Amino acid sequence: MNADVKEYRVQGLTCGHCAGKMEQEIRKLQGGEDARLSYNSGILSVHSAVSIPEVEKILKQEGASLDMSGESGEFERETSGTADSGRHRRMFTLVIVSATMYAAALLWSDELVPWAGLALYLIPMALSGYVTFMKGLRNIFKWKFTMDTLMTVALVGAVAIGEWKEATLVAILFGLNEWLEGQGMEKARRSMEALLQVAPKEAVRLVKDEEVVVPIETLRTGDIVVIKPGAKIPSDGTIIEGSSSVNEAAITGESMPVDKEEGTTVYGGSVNNEGLLHIRIDKAYKDSSLARILHLVREAQETKTPTELFINRFAHYYTPVIMIIAALVTVLPPLLLQQEWKTWLYQGLSVLIVGCPCALILASPIAIVSGISRNARSGILVKGGVYLEQLGKLDTLAFDKTGTLTKGEPHVAQLDIYDEERFLAAAGAMEHGSSHPLAKAIMKVVLDRGITVKKTESLQTVTGKGLEALIDGQRYWLGNEACIAHLAVPAHVQLRIDEMKADGLTIVIGADEHKVLGLFGIQDEIREESAAVMSALHALGIKRTVMLTGDHPLTAEKVAAAVGVTSCEGGLLPEDKVRRVKELAADGQVGMVGDGINDAPALASAQLGIAMGKGTDSAIETADIVLMQDHLGRLPSAIRTARSVNRIIRFNITVALGLKIFALLLTIPGWLTLWIAILSDMGATVFVTLVSLTLLLPRKEEELAAARANSPFPSTSK
Repeated sequence: MNADVKEYRVQGLTCGHCAGKMEQEIRKLQGGEDARLSYNSGILSVHSAVSIPEVEKILKQEGASLDMSGESGEFERETSGTADSGRHRRMFTLVIVSATMYAAALLWSDELVPWAGLALYLIPMALSGYVTFMKGLRNIFKWKFTMDTLMTVALVGAVAIGEWKEATLVAILFGLNEWLEGQGMEKARRSMEALLQVAPKEAVRLVKDEEVVVPIETLRTGDIVVIKPGAKIPSDGTIIEGSSSVNEAAITGESMPVDKEEGTTVYGGSVNNEGLLHIRIDKAYKDSSLARILHLVREAQETKTPTELFINRFAHYYTPVIMIIAALVTVLPPLLLQQEWKTWLYQGLSVLIVGCPCALILASPIAIVSGISRNARSGILVKGGVYLEQLGKLDTLAFDKTGTLTKGEPHVAQLDIYDEERFLAAAGAMEHGSSHPLAKAIMKVVLDRGITVKKTESLQTVTGKGLEALIDGQRYWLGNEACIAHLAVPAHVQLRIDEMKADGLTIVIGADEHKVLGLFGIQDEIREESAAVMSALHALGIKRTVMLTGDHPLTAEKVAAAVGVTSCEGGLLPEDKVRRVKELAADGQVGMVGDGINDAPALASAQLGIAMGKGTDSAIETADIVLMQDHLGRLPSAIRTARSVNRIIRFNITVALGLKIFALLLTIPGWLTLWIAILSDMGATVFVTLVSLTLLLPRKEEELAAARANSPFPSTSK
């Protein structure tokens, strides 16, 4: 975040429309041109030059306030929902008191003196509607048309024609409506903020063999920290002493612990289960994977989807149009049809209430925040609502092969030995100490079989062939077919070489001066979940799954057949992948899935880039969506959630507009009343809020994962 920009939590935001109006007013202040107030997150970002007292004055006029305790970007680790909760409790108390007094007025108004009965209507009206009335009154003088303007005109009009009962009910139900809106958004925000509390506030640093408790912001690269059983790891680092199992759910969403030992990497925010660990800090907290993830999760709430932008533009014109319609309903029947003025004034006031766009404006943001939060809990980082919406529209997915559908770790899939005594011993001697991926696969076989590794007397790399070495006075070769050009290869050996090539294997041949000693058939191991993921994606309605790889086309076809993609293309350069992704995008909504490093061009060119990262910086930076696990298992769940969000938003908009249209149609026969108007408006608002919050309910697979995580039986590393 820019050092000149400060962030403050804003309490008392009751609707997105009101937040937008406050943002516009703050932008008129000196230095406030770039101010941003997010209704979704409740955070105001302003330049440090902006006058905070002026900002507070603007917020106060709209019934909101600044929380000065959490400025300057501390929200990744601190939440301050307590004040908003207190405000909601006070609002609910006022509504209950108002409703009680209103009920008393209805029951005993005939038995009370006129002024006392009137007071029982006026007091609850003031308690529930005072804030709305004052905001609406200011807006009327400024010629600003908001929900508060509509409600204020409706209240004044109802009182003017003597409809005290209806006016009081409007005030009470609108107050209840605002409370329900606030509760719904607060629920979604709290679900999101629960993710922002995973980082510890302090760490135990080792200083000259003494343990010192320090704030995690003071940790620097190279510091040694002590992590006791049950404690959280403060930042990314490497274990230098100890071993334990670590719960990485905060980073990856995986419920099963992962075994860690000396030399392995750990992530900030993960929990040490049982052993005592000494960890060398590799990144300061602000640069750690966890801090970057939390910052991106919070930023994701700020982005608006095309649907939200459309609704906001629509609401900007909708409210004045409703006021014009209400005016026409009020004056046309009396003027043209000689109807009674009071009757149609009453109808016009009802139209104003029906026209409140509360439900319409809430149709999207609660669902978006809930969807982002749900995916983040599963270790799926969606960088904004626009990407969540796009994810739900995908019909084509392109996959890289190596490291995505496969593990990116070659292993020996087939092994032919023609000289039991010398083949593996010679191969082990020649590949010992090499960091080449093929060498590691060969050494695993050698060591697993307990072969003693000898020393070579000489070892050289022969370009285009492989390795040549002298071992115990005898010359050996290890490499491709070119390294055995000096031999007459027997027919059965050549047949096996051809068969391995047909299977898409990389062949490594061992030989001496006289014969072939054996064959290694090596391939990249397919991930266990790849086939199941493809099946789940097709079941979800993804029409095309395409594998794009630089590997040999024959190898690509073998992997494609094993995992179940609909098509594959091999031998592609990075620019070829970009070209194919663009071609696919011309005929559908395309997402590209890769590892976020060598697939960066294709990820960037796709309509949606999805990276597998396990928390790596490059993956987080490159893609629009990051699967924080080291596998594709959660991808179908992410798409399912995104589609649920899109479906719920469409449903919410239909319900909100449908109820309003139905209520407005009642004006034709003159059946619309203030009671029906407020109930239709409040009913739509409550309904869309509750429907959006269903996204936060746990699914069956999440419950199963939680059950596994809480199992008393010991877990094993992935």
